[in-house]
Amino acid sequence: MGAREHAEAGQELSVRQEEILSIVHHQGFATIDALARHFDVSTQTIRRDIIYLDELQLLQRFHGGAGARETTVRLGYAEKRITAAEAKERIARLTAARIGPGEAVFLDVGTTVEAVARQLHGRPDLRVFTSSIAAASILAAEPGMQVFVTGGSLRGPDGALTDEWTNEAIARFRFDVAVLGFSGIDDDGALMDFDLAKVAVKRSAATRASRVIAVGESGKLLRPAIVRVLEADRLDVLVTSEKPSSLVSETLELAGVEILFDESAE
Repeated sequence: MGAREHAEAGQELSVRQEEILSIVHHQGFATIDALARHFDVSTQTIRRDIIYLDELQLLQRFHGGAGARETTVRLGYAEKRITAAEAKERIARLTAARIGPGEAVFLDVGTTVEAVARQLHGRPDLRVFTSSIAAASILAAEPGMQVFVTGGSLRGPDGALTDEWTNEAIARFRFDVAVLGFSGIDDDGALMDFDLAKVAVKRSAATRASRVIAVGESGKLLRPAIVRVLEADRLDVLVTSEKPSSLVSETLELAGVEILFDESAE
């Protein structure tokens, strides 16, 4: 991985530290406990390695583990709101049509999910739960609709709520459907994302939902991100803006995922 070349002059990595980097970059994230078991060393030893690798900016240290540093340039939130706006609205209409009367709905963060929230106007029978301040604001004035905000630490300009408080709140509920955003698709069809804190919230919501709908523009189907969010067989529906490639379609359909896209965009 060229880790030695990226280290500061005169500072070399041990064989264990190089393997830690390999594991983290392959998996996206690894816990201290899992690494300690893998190398048969103490958690204190692994923690020191992670601190050192974080100082060299070769990985990112998190509570309880380490993750890959993001190297892909990503759009800012304001840019995302105006990028592919029509495609997001098409995705949103298809998604809203899959949400039944009176259902309990979890809405994730992101501009595509915000478009879904706008499509839920006029649905006062729904109970909406969200970790997105932006989505909650879109629905706040909707007459009769019950809107619940999870709580947690506010993270980033997209109004995302994260941390253990968010996950604990989600664990108290059962959803009929969870609408999740994503940043990429792995080779085996698994959803991927960049932000580890948001990934934890997505996983929590999926665990508490009877159905999971993933929403994202077709361009995201052609790229990986950093962290695996959810295996393909945990998805029920993928809603995207255009017909996916045959490779993506076959991979997801083998996992039992229904793929929806706006055929008028073809």
